[in-house]
Amino acid sequence: MTGMNAVVVREGKRFGYEQIEQPEPAPDDILIRVEAAGICAADRKIYSGDHPWQLPDPYVPGHEYVGRVVAMGAEAEANCGLAIGDRITAEILIPCRICWFCTRGLHHLCDNPGVCVGAWAEVLRIPARALIHRVDEHLTPQVAALIEPLACSIHGVQLARIGLSDTVVIAGLGAIGMGMLQVARLQTPQLLIGLDVDDGLLSMANELGADYVFHPGRDDVATAIRDLTGGRGCDIYIEASGSPLSIQTGFDVVRKAGRVVIFGVYGRPATLDFNVVSEFKELEIIGGHLSPNTYPLAIRYLSEGLVEGEAMATHVFPLSDFVEALDIKARSDVTSIKTILIP
Repeated sequence: MTGMNAVVVREGKRFGYEQIEQPEPAPDDILIRVEAAGICAADRKIYSGDHPWQLPDPYVPGHEYVGRVVAMGAEAEANCGLAIGDRITAEILIPCRICWFCTRGLHHLCDNPGVCVGAWAEVLRIPARALIHRVDEHLTPQVAALIEPLACSIHGVQLARIGLSDTVVIAGLGAIGMGMLQVARLQTPQLLIGLDVDDGLLSMANELGADYVFHPGRDDVATAIRDLTGGRGCDIYIEASGSPLSIQTGFDVVRKAGRVVIFGVYGRPATLDFNVVSEFKELEIIGGHLSPNTYPLAIRYLSEGLVEGEAMATHVFPLSDFVEALDIKARSDVTSIKTILIP
């Protein structure tokens, strides 16, 4: 048995740094030596117990990563087109490719998906049927670990269908929201506004392309946005904070016949007045999930500097310091966008 270090979650709540057995590749498996792995907001929700998912026990987290192929099973080696040493990442959902959704290109909504997780470890095993992407060699490990969240950001912006004359509000300026901000800026909207309750993130949003930023706990956001739009409200509101209150803000500040994109993960239900959606404003509400067909764009945007990856990878920790890394967001003296773990 070959051992490796990993973060292991037991009984759905006990996180520990352990020595566990390194996986061996089945015939259709690929082994990856992990270079870097990101901490997702979903990982923090699992850590706090405030999440909506059923997890296996034990469970190794980590789905935002980059690494190198170190071994392959015989079938994988013959069929996947990869070689030892290739630098890759893979999408979190492994589609069945045969259900109604997969056959219509909606593989992120697959009825029978597998999952690629386990990157908070020195070695990760994935099946060769996963959606695998090669990663440019010149990207640093911490920037390459941003590919997955940026791919999600791109999908959210695509759903928003931003036009040149639009005023766009992005609520929640964590890694997904800050990625959305930069991708939305590439669409050249008339005005781009960021909302967050962290002053450090608001300052960074200004640096990364926001025309205006507001603090919902301190500023009269609705009045400010109406003042900027001739009283109408914003054209598009993208919710990426995971706060039910932020959805209510979106319903308030978006104009009549406007568009609201819901992309957060919520620990509790939101209470909303759907008369605003129908009777009063005739809104378009769009749900967003994961990153269908956007990994290639994310890799290109990071490679070409269209999205400033180094600015977003604000903290890097060794994997053994995962508790400090998970807690960094709770510190009032720190501005954190994306935290990266190095096995």
